[in-house]
Amino acid sequence: MERIFNFFAGPATLPLEVLEEAQSELTNYKGTGMSIMEISHRAKEYEVINTEAEALVKDLLDVPENYRVLFLQGGASTQFAAVPMNLVSADSHADYILTGSFADKAYQEASKLVKTNIAASTKEENYNRIPRNDEIKVSDNPAYVHLCTNNTICGTQWQSFPDVGNVFLAADMSSDIMSRRFDVSKFGVIYAGAQKNLGPAGVTVVIIRKDLLEGIPTNIPTMFRYDIHAKNDSLYNTPPCFSVYMVNLVLKWLKKNGGLAAAEKRNMEKASIVYDAIDNSGGFYRGHALKDSRSLMNVTWRLPNEELEKTFAAEAAKQGMIGLKGHRSVGGLRASVYNAMSLDGCRTLVDFMKVFQSKNG
Repeated sequence: MERIFNFFAGPATLPLEVLEEAQSELTNYKGTGMSIMEISHRAKEYEVINTEAEALVKDLLDVPENYRVLFLQGGASTQFAAVPMNLVSADSHADYILTGSFADKAYQEASKLVKTNIAASTKEENYNRIPRNDEIKVSDNPAYVHLCTNNTICGTQWQSFPDVGNVFLAADMSSDIMSRRFDVSKFGVIYAGAQKNLGPAGVTVVIIRKDLLEGIPTNIPTMFRYDIHAKNDSLYNTPPCFSVYMVNLVLKWLKKNGGLAAAEKRNMEKASIVYDAIDNSGGFYRGHALKDSRSLMNVTWRLPNEELEKTFAAEAAKQGMIGLKGHRSVGGLRASVYNAMSLDGCRTLVDFMKVFQSKNG
């Protein structure tokens, strides 16, 4: 069967050459006679992968020397709790900017554990935009200001990150990490589930400033403590070895293809093709996100009615384009065009959009 175009928000499409390389090594990794899934995480073969993956994250993102990169488990959802447990003391609090479902989930989880404050929210507008800087009201001396850099469900993305003074930003970057360049030094901690833009599900990348590892409370469960994982180079317990291996291959693929500067250029071109089709449809297709908040990773739009939306998704699937149905909480349609989505995939989608409108418009 030929490969299809996978527009699902996650787990998402992976580079074909990465999959083929993993396939070639699946039963015999570099002459060991074992799959990478069978090799001990204490073996030198796996330690090389672990070390190389951390180095590639730092290289591609230009991470300053005073940061560590960790490979953890539990997805970004676990980090919703881990961040406040590690970084908010009993006499402090944290600020949250709500721009979508996952930003709100992070806030709700933190509120169970520490004092929290909502610094800004676009919930009343169905999360169709990112707050303006003048709308963000940072409280007095929070431990951090948390945001979600890209919102997969509503299709919005921070075009530039807010200035919150001397407070550091904490960010869920699950759906746009490695898609563009940014200044890591603005962030105290960044976390990202791999299954959207980095690799398969099963591993979460955490980038944390080293000084923040010094004040971790000792009364939280060991598996939640960033300092323990940093001290043990992400090998405190058995890591998700295959997922880290796949992330390492994806990072190599990114570097070989020009790094983040080239990835950003490709992503802008891909997204603009789909957005242009929406904007030039005469209102048949209606984008959910306001133009100045549009995501390069997740394009969301509506049709004149829900029946047409169902028909669109069903007919697209028959033509080899799957995952276009919008999230159940907002409906509509969504095309996730992460790093591994090809330009041909976006062009094929747009060609279908034009034909579908001509038949149903």
